Amino acid sequence: MWRGKIPDCGVERFLLLLDGPWATLIIRELLHGPQRFTELKKGLKGISAHTLTHRLKRFEDSGLVTRTAYAETPPRVVYELTPLGRSLEPILLNMNSWGLGLAEETLATALPEKADSAIEARDR
Repeated sequence: MWRGKIPDCGVERFLLLLDGPWATLIIRELLHGPQRFTELKKGLKGISAHTLTHRLKRFEDSGLVTRTAYAETPPRVVYELTPLGRSLEPILLNMNSWGLGLAEETLATALPEKADSAIEARDR
């Protein structure tokens, strides 16, 4: 639970809920519709089960995601964006457009080791 003063800045408020490298990517995956934990993990290459569990719990607590457990054998749990979570879609679409518009040279300067391998893969 947040113990500090609620920020006046909207960007700071956004980052209270969506901080860290996986937050927006989890929301991106859930924009495709309700998903089970294993489906989310498969779509998020490199995320640990611990991190995904922690993030989903925080999103559920903040009202961005709902968790529905079905009384079946084996048990089935589905995660889905709430209307508040869905309201992030235009933000993520704008982030995607902005990122796709970046020159490869800009990325190479910012992340040389990752950009070099991406450029090499493209040129093969």
